[in-house]
Amino acid sequence: MAGPLDDLTILDLTHYITGPYATKLFADYGADVIKIERPGGDPARRLGPFKDEQEHPERSGTFFYLNTNKRSLVLDLQQEQGRDIFARLVDGADIVVENFRPGVLDALGIGWEFIHSRRPGVPLVSISNFGQSGPYRDYKGSELVLYGFAGELYTMGVAEREPVKMYGTAALIESGAAASTAIMAACMVGREQSIGQHVDFAITDSHLGGVDRRHASAIAYEFSGRKPLRHAGSAMGLGGVYPCADGYVEFTGAARFLDRMADMMGSPEWSQDPKWADPRAVADPVLVEEFSGHFYAWLMDRTRREVWAEARRARVVCGPLFTVQELFDDPHFRERGFWQTVTHPEMGTFEMPGRPFIMNDSPWELRRPAPLLGEHTAELLREAGYADGEIEELAAQRVVEVR
Repeated sequence: MAGPLDDLTILDLTHYITGPYATKLFADYGADVIKIERPGGDPARRLGPFKDEQEHPERSGTFFYLNTNKRSLVLDLQQEQGRDIFARLVDGADIVVENFRPGVLDALGIGWEFIHSRRPGVPLVSISNFGQSGPYRDYKGSELVLYGFAGELYTMGVAEREPVKMYGTAALIESGAAASTAIMAACMVGREQSIGQHVDFAITDSHLGGVDRRHASAIAYEFSGRKPLRHAGSAMGLGGVYPCADGYVEFTGAARFLDRMADMMGSPEWSQDPKWADPRAVADPVLVEEFSGHFYAWLMDRTRREVWAEARRARVVCGPLFTVQELFDDPHFRERGFWQTVTHPEMGTFEMPGRPFIMNDSPWELRRPAPLLGEHTAELLREAGYADGEIEELAAQRVVEVR
């Protein structure tokens, strides 16, 4: 069955995390995503984990996940012939997406003005750390820098210790999801109105405007000078990770609904005391300590799934914290068909995370694994009008790499 985006061709110049995740969402729903890799390949090919713990550009789990259903072409854009090939590929594309440092494409002569003059209806989406202009334009970024600059680093962690960020590359993945929305909007305008536009997507802006406390904290500081503080278990915020009989569970903002908390715990006799109905109870250190004693005792008598079930029944925001193996074995994910089996020439056959959501009439499909480096170079050049002899000559000149 055809995917919902199977008539869309994306010229993908992105690398590392954010851009490839954004374009992956399109590829997995049917779009023809042509991944142009530099000689040597996307740097994400050097990121672990690696199959059998052997570092190899074709065995990177990170690269594999971010680039399923794409076709790979290795192209040296610093050579004139490479830029000529790029121009031909632009002629067949619906949109171009890139995440080089600001100014790189312009310096190569294939930036927005070039694309717009050649194909006025084709948009260009430029993804960068701090945007294409402004005082931070040329600053380097990383997951930690971006999380500190525009994330919620300031309020995460214990007050007595250093602030902490979420594990791994969560911020960059989140920005990739946001960038996919920008790509879709640009595609729709290009298709429906024949208007190409240059979309400037700053990863920092996507975090400053995020719903995870960031914009609320920024607005509060702007108008009142109030800075949110870090705390973990020091107040009856009931927000954070708590131990239970077989692991840990996480609660969010439950102190605003102490009646629901009491319901979750079976409405014990102690919870009927009127003092718990006073909104000021959550700020009283003595009452916080008393409540914590009851709460921890209740948690330690129950498993994660038992706590989770009672929280759902009482409409308390709570979730169990599972290990990776437990998520892999989880019957819910298995029943929903989340894990997909894939076969790769270097990594063999294994299961990987599949569809992010379900579309019954035009479903997600794993049509091909992540590409080998330059796997589709010759194929794509033929589609662009090059003869086999020309392709061999370009390969001999190291303009392209053909497997």
